[in-house]
Amino acid sequence: MEEEIERKILHIDVNNAFLSWTAVNMLKNGYSIDIRTIPSIIGGDEERRSGIVLAKSPIAKKFGIITGEPIYFAKKKCNKLEVFSGDFNIFNKYSNDLYNLFLEYTDKIERFSIDECFLDITHSLCTRKVMDIAKEINYRVEHELGFTVNVGISNNKLLAKMASDFEKPNKIHTLYGYEIEDKMWPLPVSELFMIGKKTVPKLYNLRIKTIGDLAKTDQQFLVKKFGKFGILMWNYANGIDNSEVKTKIEEPKSIGNSVTLPKDITNIDEIYKIVIALCDQVAFRLRKHNLVANTVNLQLRTKEFKDYSHQKQLDFSTSSTKLILELSKEILLEMYKNEPIRLVGIRVDNLENKDEIQLSIFNNDKKQEKLDYVLDNIKNKYGYNSITRAGKLDVQNIVKGKDKKMKE
Repeated sequence: MEEEIERKILHIDVNNAFLSWTAVNMLKNGYSIDIRTIPSIIGGDEERRSGIVLAKSPIAKKFGIITGEPIYFAKKKCNKLEVFSGDFNIFNKYSNDLYNLFLEYTDKIERFSIDECFLDITHSLCTRKVMDIAKEINYRVEHELGFTVNVGISNNKLLAKMASDFEKPNKIHTLYGYEIEDKMWPLPVSELFMIGKKTVPKLYNLRIKTIGDLAKTDQQFLVKKFGKFGILMWNYANGIDNSEVKTKIEEPKSIGNSVTLPKDITNIDEIYKIVIALCDQVAFRLRKHNLVANTVNLQLRTKEFKDYSHQKQLDFSTSSTKLILELSKEILLEMYKNEPIRLVGIRVDNLENKDEIQLSIFNNDKKQEKLDYVLDNIKNKYGYNSITRAGKLDVQNIVKGKDKKMKE
């Protein structure tokens, strides 16, 4: 019987991704200062409600600036703070550059987020040691792409991810089974992957303060206190994780978009303009994944942060922008209560692969389907905003707060 090869997993995490990628892009375009070396942050639009700190430089961190705080307060802490806007097109570009570099080592790659990936390099080890591969990737990212990464090495995804979170930046760490007791168990229980802020106080009340404490706790006791999550915590604390590196992108179970408005809206016509734009985006993504939806859900959040959500079934499975919009309008008219609205969201659920279902004979609007197809091709070729539908024209102004034409 052939002996099973021990897995070798890397978790690679970009150091301070949003700020690093912005810095690299600025330097390539002639900017003379590396914003990683000055008090700087990446932030949302200060004039809108998204004006918060998305990323901070090491120097900004020394002033006590934290991710997620309003830019206004960050500037109070450091009057020399430089604020730069984030560009997700740039972020995606460097994320893809990183992914393409990884493809030179293995095709078993799982994108865990925009700035971190798992690599299964088990079958890349016939001629090279795992540490040599990790060092080479670490070096190449810095010298070819211009930013740095942390690399975690282990036999499973959990421990590789835990290892990459050790000392930063630009480091390589191992965390094998025989190293758990020395490297992982002394850490605070809050450092264990999947342990949320709400769980930590509950564990502390049970005198479970370190990962080692959790690992040594009776499993049945944890099940009694936390249900099935207790088993997961105990397994993770003991370094147990058999999950595979997922190389295939799973079909989404739902597709949705929402927008927080810079100014509360009370006019239903203006809300409907937002709904038009959101339906267009959601239907576009449906068709991109070759999916159809059966349910439409509309969400409204009021000025007082009260959420209303209502859903309706479509008459048949569809990815038609027109049909999704018609049902969304129907829901809006039924549920809107003339309250000031600060967030609007559209989501479609109960998705199916278009090729695997028999489409209803009633959903046979070939003219509309052809229109959607033509518009999608233009957007794919020239960018999503290269063409727009009637009714969406004022949405960008509304979302940016430039809604002078709104009815009062």
